[in-house]
Amino acid sequence: MTTRNTATHYGSITKTFHWLTALLIFTAFGLGMYGTNAIDFTTEAGVSQAAFVFSMHKTVGITAFFVALGRILWALSNTKPGLLNADHKLEATLAEIVHWLLYISLVIVPLSGWLHHAADTGFAPIYWPFGDSLPFVPKSEAVSAFFSGWHFVFTKILAVSIILHVAGALKHHVIDKDATLRRMLAGTPFLPANIDTHHPKGPIIGAVVIYLVAMGLGSVIGLQGKDKDVAAAAELTEVSSDWQVQSGSLGLTVKQFGSDVTGSFKDWTAEISYDEASQTGDLVVTVSIGSLELGGVTAQALGAEYLNSEMFGTATYTAKIEANDTGHIAKGTLNLHGVDAPLDLPFTLNIVDGVATASGSTTIDRRSHDIGAVQATENNLAFNVSVSFELTAQLVK
Repeated sequence: MTTRNTATHYGSITKTFHWLTALLIFTAFGLGMYGTNAIDFTTEAGVSQAAFVFSMHKTVGITAFFVALGRILWALSNTKPGLLNADHKLEATLAEIVHWLLYISLVIVPLSGWLHHAADTGFAPIYWPFGDSLPFVPKSEAVSAFFSGWHFVFTKILAVSIILHVAGALKHHVIDKDATLRRMLAGTPFLPANIDTHHPKGPIIGAVVIYLVAMGLGSVIGLQGKDKDVAAAAELTEVSSDWQVQSGSLGLTVKQFGSDVTGSFKDWTAEISYDEASQTGDLVVTVSIGSLELGGVTAQALGAEYLNSEMFGTATYTAKIEANDTGHIAKGTLNLHGVDAPLDLPFTLNIVDGVATASGSTTIDRRSHDIGAVQATENNLAFNVSVSFELTAQLVK
């Protein structure tokens, strides 16, 4: 058996690529199905198991992507053996379409999954040393959901293509009793003379049309999927105070599976009373919990096991402001998830011509508010959550 293909037989390298690809794809499918359907996500052990399974799924998928690229490049540089059933035109055409669907799927399925992962946050990491991001792929929930839609549709096409491919090989072997399957196994089987080595272009066009339709369907599913099924955010009423907030941000960072996941609350209000002479004041901040954006784990964070935004729509921080050696500090109580806990918030403050700019950060222990009790250790989710803010406020006269 030679390393390269001939007009009638597959070489050893092509056979190795074929069976290695099959092993990787079946492994990735098995891991994905097991992780999605057979793991209890309501326990810490289940979450740990899911993280491992999906990390393996992604790692195997990326390996399959590079193997598939190698296989395609090798195929393009080799002769393609002729069909053994070329005289059965319809069957031969369908077989060629399935082959092209397989080739395209073997690239797009893992690539779409990789792009979905790279744009996401709060994920099970890939087991390799090159990180989880990709150049030119932004961290975006919409981008992640878009490629998730592609991955969902293309995996179905790949699964159907594999089923048809295996069924066709078994038909050749059991019913037609020809060497179609045997020539992809070890050895060099005997073949009849005068094999038709012509490969029509029509099946390529047919496969491309199917994939264009799949891309459109996957795009629609992905664009719809960016709208998470979570409870509506609580609407906050405008507040009036001595200092009126003009602009600002309220962000947070959690550590999940060893990686930082950064997000923000889009809707919050602040009632601020501050006397410049005494450098003291009062502060009441109200946050709409449902306005949280936390990448791919937004829906999970707002769910019943964690922030439970449906039951606890707002969080309130009430504090006294005073100066200290390093700037200012707000000392008060945070009501979050229906639980009160003390919280100090150091911050810097600069006031010029009645315009105040302030920024600061602190940490909240999620256990102080009974959040994520199912994650009793820091194996999957850290206890401390970093919270930071920036704001500009105008003195109302």
